[in-house]
Amino acid sequence: QVQLVESGGGLVQAGGSLRLSCAASRRTSSTYTMGWFRQAPGKEREFVAAVTGSTTFYADSVKGRFTISRDNAKNTVYLQMNSLKPEDTAVYYCAARGFSDYSTYREPGQYPYWGQGTQVTVSS
Repeated sequence: QVQLVESGGGLVQAGGSLRLSCAASRRTSSTYTMGWFRQAPGKEREFVAAVTGSTTFYADSVKGRFTISRDNAKNTVYLQMNSLKPEDTAVYYCAARGFSDYSTYREPGQYPYWGQGTQVTVSS
C-alpha cells in the first residue's frame, strides 16, 4: 500500500503561482505512475498531469502553465502551477499506481492510491 499526503495549496491571485507537493509513504519505482487530478464543486474529477519515469503528460487546459516533477530521493512528486486562472480553483488530489502506462493515465479509476486533497483557490 502507498499512503499519499498533499500540501502546498492556498489562496492566490490570478496570474500568480503555487507549488503543490505529494509525499509518498514508501519508495516508488520508475514504473509507478504519479498523477495530479482536480475537482471543483459540482464538477467531475478531472486529469491535470502525470509522470512515469521521465515521461510527463498534461491536460490541454494546463499545458504551458503547469509542470509535474518527481524527487525520487524524497518520494515526492510536485506540481508547479504558474499563470493561475480562476478556473483552476479546485481541490487537487495526488494519485499513484504501481505500473507504467501510456494510455489510461487520464482516468481516475485506474489509480488505486489517493491523497486527501489540498484546496487551491484563485481569485480574480
